[in-house]
Amino acid sequence: EVLALDGVDFTAAAGEFDVILGPSGSGKSTFLNLIGGLDVATSGEAWFLDHQLTNVNERALTRYRRDHVGFVFQFYNLVPSLTARENVKLVTEISRRPMRPEEALELVGLGDRMDHFPAQLSGGEQQRVAIARAIAKRPDLLLCDEPTGALDSRTGVVVLEALTRVNAEFGTTTLVITHNVAIRGIAHRVINFANGRIASIETNATRLPASAISW
Repeated sequence: EVLALDGVDFTAAAGEFDVILGPSGSGKSTFLNLIGGLDVATSGEAWFLDHQLTNVNERALTRYRRDHVGFVFQFYNLVPSLTARENVKLVTEISRRPMRPEEALELVGLGDRMDHFPAQLSGGEQQRVAIARAIAKRPDLLLCDEPTGALDSRTGVVVLEALTRVNAEFGTTTLVITHNVAIRGIAHRVINFANGRIASIETNATRLPASAISW
């Protein structure tokens, strides 16, 4: 028997920016997928505010992902035949209270690249389009799985600056999986995973928000 997660107990604050560290296979991505409603735990409970995410059907999880969660992955998952603006518009057309695609792209510094196709953009620009697409629905949660993993260090800094700006301006609870320990300084908390468990949590008490969202 393999336990991807074993006895994990975690609560995140509304508006918090958390960095999740740990070696490959330690349970980081499984943890993020459970929070995001992409996977369902075989036991235990996961909550978003007063909504229990476990023991609900796929339709309810789909509504949860649509209305509350933005995802950013290591590989950008952009539609190559659509411009940056059109890629973001895919999300705004199905969201309840979206921002304009142009506003989302301006927020990540791509106001002058809206009508370019993914093949005309650098890796960092494509990742910022992916961030714009994720935040355009004004999500309560922004979940990022290795968002700088395919980028060089300088471009990675630009992407991280976009994420922290979104967190600061919109109060979006943000969880970022990374192998880059250098970014721990920008986090409210650093969660270290090992062998399917949370090995430690380091808190920057001067930055931590007060209210709580829990899983």
